[in-house]
Amino acid sequence: MGLHVGDKAPEFALPSSAGGEVSLAGLRGKKVVLYFYPKDNTPGCIKEACGFRDADAELNEAGLVVLGVSADSIESHDKFAAKFGLDFPLLSDAEKIVSIAYGAWGEKNVYGKKTIGMKRMTFLIDEEGRLARVWPRVKPEGHAREVLEAALAA
Repeated sequence: MGLHVGDKAPEFALPSSAGGEVSLAGLRGKKVVLYFYPKDNTPGCIKEACGFRDADAELNEAGLVVLGVSADSIESHDKFAAKFGLDFPLLSDAEKIVSIAYGAWGEKNVYGKKTIGMKRMTFLIDEEGRLARVWPRVKPEGHAREVLEAALAA
């Protein structure tokens, strides 16, 4: 099944590396890039996060709020963000409730082996809380640019 463009984005409220909680309801009226990634400080996740960091000025100019989500702890997120100068919140979904709601937690294929874990997926959520674009399989390299172009075209 899964989520599709036009669907209402599942609500969430998660602890943030920026402090406190971030909720989708609190971001109503803004375009949100919600990207799920497997693990802090791993090669693909570093590339993807640094891509969003490097495109920060353009993403902000386009009115986009970028949020990264993994099952890692806030402490892990804090270290990851500090090490790579990430200037957007990383949200901790340790219970995997939000990841499951978005279809980002489940069976995946890693180097030919089936495993259960966080899938690399991205959702562009419009100002009304609806899905404007869904990337079910993401390649980390160049993904931030791809998201920016899609948001500008929407």
